[in-house]
Amino acid sequence: MKANFFHPHKKINTEAASRSQLVNTYRSLNHWNGFQFKLFWEGIVVGIFSGLVVSLFRFLLSRAEEFRIGLYGYLSQLPAVYTAGWFAALLAVGGVLYWLTRHEPMAGGSGIPQVKGVILGLMRMNWFRILWVKLTAGVIGLGAGLSLGREGPSIQLGAVTAQGVSRFLGRTRMEERYLITSGASAGLAAAFNAPLAGVMFSLEELHRNFSAVVLLPAMTAAMTSTFVSRLFFGGGLTFSFRSIPRFPLDLHIVYAILIAVIAGLCGVIFNAGLLNIHRFYSLPVFKNLYMKITFALLCAGVLGFVLPQVLGGGNRLVDELATKSFPLQLLFALLAGKFIFTLISYGTGVPGGFFLPMLVLGALVGSICAYFLTAFQLILPSHGANIIIIAMAAFFSASVRAPITGTVLISEMTGSFYHLMILGMASAIAYIVAQLCGSQPIYEALLLKSLNSHSTPEPNTVRKERNIVEVPVSSGSLIENKRVQDIPWPGHTLLVDVKRGSEQLIPDANTVIMAGDFLYVLTETEHAEDVQALGSDLKD
Repeated sequence: MKANFFHPHKKINTEAASRSQLVNTYRSLNHWNGFQFKLFWEGIVVGIFSGLVVSLFRFLLSRAEEFRIGLYGYLSQLPAVYTAGWFAALLAVGGVLYWLTRHEPMAGGSGIPQVKGVILGLMRMNWFRILWVKLTAGVIGLGAGLSLGREGPSIQLGAVTAQGVSRFLGRTRMEERYLITSGASAGLAAAFNAPLAGVMFSLEELHRNFSAVVLLPAMTAAMTSTFVSRLFFGGGLTFSFRSIPRFPLDLHIVYAILIAVIAGLCGVIFNAGLLNIHRFYSLPVFKNLYMKITFALLCAGVLGFVLPQVLGGGNRLVDELATKSFPLQLLFALLAGKFIFTLISYGTGVPGGFFLPMLVLGALVGSICAYFLTAFQLILPSHGANIIIIAMAAFFSASVRAPITGTVLISEMTGSFYHLMILGMASAIAYIVAQLCGSQPIYEALLLKSLNSHSTPEPNTVRKERNIVEVPVSSGSLIENKRVQDIPWPGHTLLVDVKRGSEQLIPDANTVIMAGDFLYVLTETEHAEDVQALGSDLKD
């Protein structure tokens, strides 16, 4: 058995590095304008590299998907022995995915909960290993037909690329978190040619902070990565809706509300499925991770001949729903198949997200609703596309609990900004429906599940690290109009700086905290969430 020895020099070096981190952080706080200007340029650098990485990922995925579609068409015309050979190849693919997933567990799944955990200081990422594992396993898994999306991996790829830039430049942990947020923004923007959605997602879902120091690098990174991706793929839309007519705001508004409620309930069911799919994989037949992965791949092999539309991310299916008429029985079959197979695929833990499959499920729900509304002559057939995009935005909002991102994202992906008001209304209604149902935001729930499973690297070490946390003070919050000495700070916590508009305050015990302030608090990572909650928790 390998012995564990105490290394005093290692401890001294670690403490020295920690002190150096804090000194550099204080220096940044004291030169705030220069720090923001530096983040602006660093956001551009992050956007360039993230855009290149995600563009490579998109290119490889498109080639893998073309290969899969052509292969199934070819196999259907050949003797059964060739099909058996393909299923044998899927078993080998399962072995590769098994090794990659075990080699770097932090690259598993969509990657978005991991990025949230890193931004909160609760997790660590080995940026280079995650980058190549996520890229390789993502292309193999989606290429083999698993119902996973490219957006989650793209967000994590952008985040780890930004972390690599930060490590190369020797940035502090506080500055690195801003750059990781920027990289995530760049990743989503490059994945979907949607820069505004990339910015909103990183602010609304990941960082939960709209301060200028977060917004500025996120915007520059998203715009730059979108420019890079468009150099390779052009400015085409993710979903090819031929034309979306304006949605009448008369009695049709009632239909939109109804669709939002239905899609919101479906989003709640989807979240429950994702959070409980582990129960299925806990059955005795699944003795190890390899068996889970091969089960999903063999399901993909069968569906490739029976219901090929549910394989992969599904953006082509959305295009078909928007431009073609499907029988009602087929729509229900596609909805059930995509829902179940997405849960089966994501439950394996292999690298790949559910962001795009979630939008496809929303489109299928919308298509079924549009079928009935058209059959009863409540809407014109040309307004079916409106119902689809309303359902997509509502489904996303109910699941992720990011209504602004959902509204902007669907508008950018479909190229229709005439529907911002109706999409915003539908997203808000779906958000309330999910709240009333007691459903948790999916990425927060997955992060909490990961932390409770003790799968994070060196959790005790991570929690004992000291970090400077940015805390925006909301109107009506627990600490608004309170003196520093009257605030119930967690233990081992020190308020080091207060930003109030263009002013920089050196706080003392009698400094009164006001709404709109940004506090910079030195604390151990295990208290970071409690400290941030002080700025948003409402008074009794």
